[in-house]
Amino acid sequence: MLKMTDVKKVFRTDLIETHALRDFNLHVGEGDFVAVTGPSGSGKTTNIAGLLETFSGGTYELDGQDVSHLNDKKRSQLRNEKIGFIFQSFNLIPDLNLFDNVDVPLRYRGFNSAERKKRIENSLEMVGLAQRMKHLPSQLSGGQQQRVAIARALAGEPRFLLADEPTGNLDTEMANSVLDLLKSINAAGTTIIMVTHDGHLAKQARRNIYVRDGKVSEINDVDIATPTQLSAV
Repeated sequence: MLKMTDVKKVFRTDLIETHALRDFNLHVGEGDFVAVTGPSGSGKTTNIAGLLETFSGGTYELDGQDVSHLNDKKRSQLRNEKIGFIFQSFNLIPDLNLFDNVDVPLRYRGFNSAERKKRIENSLEMVGLAQRMKHLPSQLSGGQQQRVAIARALAGEPRFLLADEPTGNLDTEMANSVLDLLKSINAAGTTIIMVTHDGHLAKQARRNIYVRDGKVSEINDVDIATPTQLSAV
């Protein structure tokens, strides 16, 4: 479903060259739940996996399509259609209620009002907030706001969810609640890649990889009964 092969990301200035990714290889199978961990600055893959940044070399195939040389417009279109984002800071629009927050990316997709309404209501129901869709983000707890962000990502029916430190702004109880929700979404068939510094959270995923100095340095099977769907080559 997602395959990165020998991906490189180099940042250059007049005086220095920094290798964020070095011959990075990551294969994720459909329906997997992968946690990516590593020290700060270890070259984690959020921006490249999410088509938010280009890379300097190698290939990246998403859902069977080589996205290595797409222009900005095509990357944006594919990102909106294929990837659901969940960020640490929620990124909700404070002046919009929950319904309208979930609606924003659907409008960019060009869905008609009836289709948008159905998707919004279904996704908010899935995260347990259907009764609060007219509330503003400020009227919710941090955990509830993250659930809205998850609903917004799910409403587009993405091929995979990319969760970047999804519990970083939450206390332990709220974090566990959000993680349980992600696990149930994965159990229903959605592929999830979660980037986290939290080792406890990482262990809850079905697969773990560890990134150091821009390379996959270690892969751990969290559940040995799970078929291998992610590999470093």
